[in-house]
Amino acid sequence: MRELREAANPVNLAGMARYGINTQSALGVSLPFLRTLAKRIGKDSELAGLLWQSGVHEARMLAGLIANPCEFSQESMEQWVKDFNSWDLCDQVCNNLFAKTPYAVKKAIEWCRRPEEFVRRAGFVMIAALAVHSRQLSDQQFRDFFPLLLEGASDERNYVKKAVNWALRQMGKRNLSLHDAAISFAGQIRVIPSKTARWIAADALRELSRESTIKRVRQKIAKNTNR
Repeated sequence: MRELREAANPVNLAGMARYGINTQSALGVSLPFLRTLAKRIGKDSELAGLLWQSGVHEARMLAGLIANPCEFSQESMEQWVKDFNSWDLCDQVCNNLFAKTPYAVKKAIEWCRRPEEFVRRAGFVMIAALAVHSRQLSDQQFRDFFPLLLEGASDERNYVKKAVNWALRQMGKRNLSLHDAAISFAGQIRVIPSKTARWIAADALRELSRESTIKRVRQKIAKNTNR
């Protein structure tokens, strides 16, 4: 905590606020500094718990970096997710920790149906993270997420709708089979009588239909095949 306070930069707080980050408990410490500090500390779940209890924004970001996902319990996930009060904290903890736990799929399904804005966002963010990083999940398991996205597509809250869009785009970039499935699913979302749903569909279709996106998907498949 002393190191975090010494690295505090009030100038950064204004920039964070411009990006919609909740700075009420923030110090203005940069993410590269947190990552360097986390690398030096290594995995330390006990320290992570103490940092989270501090309530300081950057301390909680650091906690998500050093907590061991193999040791992290469902109970702790529930405790932490209820404390999310900013999109960056939600995204960092989900990507760096929650999506790597054995409970990622279970919690993603549960949270996508929860009413709290950042809890629901966390569910969709975890789907996006799993689409990028998981090597264990099958295409069918990702297709099973589509009904959740359909339920969330009409949620007008900014942080939820952007997470739904993110999850759809990342699933569509996982491989060619899911790419085609995501495009077809976006077509279903587009006809929902909701401005939010139409935006999600249009934005996803715009990115997934680009030749550059299709090329990257093919290159990723070739790279994985040659491993």
